[in-house]
Amino acid sequence: MNLPNMQEARLRTDALVEVIEAKNIKSDRFKNKKYFIRTYGCQMNVHDSEEIKGILENLGFKETLEVQDADLVVLNTCAIRENAHDKVFGFLGRLKHLKKDKPDLIICVGGCMPQEESVANLLKEKYPFVNIVFGTHNINDLGTLILEESKKQLIEVYSIEGNVYEHMDYVRDSKFTAWVNIMYGCDKFCTYCIVPFTRGKQRSRKMAEIIKEVEKLKEEGYLEVTLLGQNVNAYGKDLDSDYDFATLLENVAKTGIKRVRFVTSHPWDFTDEMINVIAGFENIMPYIHLPLQSGSSKILKLMGRRYTQEEYIALYNKIKSKIKNVSITTDIIVGFPNETDEDFAETLKVVNECKFDGAFTFIYSPREGTPASKIKDTIPLEVKEQRLYKLNELINSYSLEHNKKYIGKTEEVLVLGPSEKGEDKVYGYTKTMKLVNVSNAKDDIGKLILVYITDAKSFSLDGEKVIFAKN
Repeated sequence: MNLPNMQEARLRTDALVEVIEAKNIKSDRFKNKKYFIRTYGCQMNVHDSEEIKGILENLGFKETLEVQDADLVVLNTCAIRENAHDKVFGFLGRLKHLKKDKPDLIICVGGCMPQEESVANLLKEKYPFVNIVFGTHNINDLGTLILEESKKQLIEVYSIEGNVYEHMDYVRDSKFTAWVNIMYGCDKFCTYCIVPFTRGKQRSRKMAEIIKEVEKLKEEGYLEVTLLGQNVNAYGKDLDSDYDFATLLENVAKTGIKRVRFVTSHPWDFTDEMINVIAGFENIMPYIHLPLQSGSSKILKLMGRRYTQEEYIALYNKIKSKIKNVSITTDIIVGFPNETDEDFAETLKVVNECKFDGAFTFIYSPREGTPASKIKDTIPLEVKEQRLYKLNELINSYSLEHNKKYIGKTEEVLVLGPSEKGEDKVYGYTKTMKLVNVSNAKDDIGKLILVYITDAKSFSLDGEKVIFAKN
């Protein structure tokens, strides 16, 4: 890949660091300038965008929600599925026309897509109007790249993992809930997954630094934190330490912050100690996202998932039996190369046995460079689409069945903002991560309130704020 030598790039960065601190660069050069950011993909990308916003606002930029008003645009990209690529390139076409009217517009493309060699080269060859290209390993260099920005396209994408930085400035999307990175990258190498190639090997943060961040968030009035990683329950395996995710989870709970969540888990690393900690603390929410991916042990082996159908079901039942009122959601891929009707039937069997509260479902999308992309696929797209439709019908029926059980109950809800379901409503989430549209609570954004559930749909609940009569 015809990209800058990492040592040369680092020397240029170091030269700027002599004048300006590397991580949270402070500047007023871009005062009164506006930035627009569009985020694609997972929660990790969402939190990365919070870091990018912190970098840009330290430089003097202010956010705009209208791309035509921006002086700088950042596309923080995802590489998980092909349609994510298509959306990015489609939006770049729109930006090309915008730049004709605003030739000084700075366009930046970052995130997972540039970590793919073919994408980085494509941006260089066919999208010369993009000013800056950076990857997941050097987000922290974005400030210096912008300060260096010239008419020449800057492409700096490192193939080796970046450092684990602490004490970053984030511009968080919420004042009440916060993402807290506990690790970067992944060592699992599932055969269909591009993440280990775009985000690198696993790098865990030190527990003391994570606890400090949570304590600071609590002091600032945050009510909920979500511990974030590609595979959170592998946390600490890369450290020379005597603690693991169960230890971290317990210590975060002991800070006394009102709500603790975590995503995403891998069934392979879900230990009994984790289950016991979740069950033992009221402020660890009884909600677990536990990706299945396939119900066929044969397909699971081809995926490199390292568990069988029977082992997954046994873990699911253990979690259900030990954690009171737990809600469990999952991920499922249909149409993995050469998945037979019998393999798909095994997936439906697991869904019927586990009756998940919900699921993110996808048709398999081959990613260049992954082992699975080399497997010849003989399944017609029409068959894959039929399987996805059948799976979604089943998943949605169980989601509705679970949600109807909430009708007539009173649930604690963290209210996060105005609802799209009407001007008189707000939305929030129960402890079990159920979306609730709440009436009579417009003044309660940012609060934990009690809500009486009046109705249920497959993807949400309706409710009314509980008003206690004064004596």
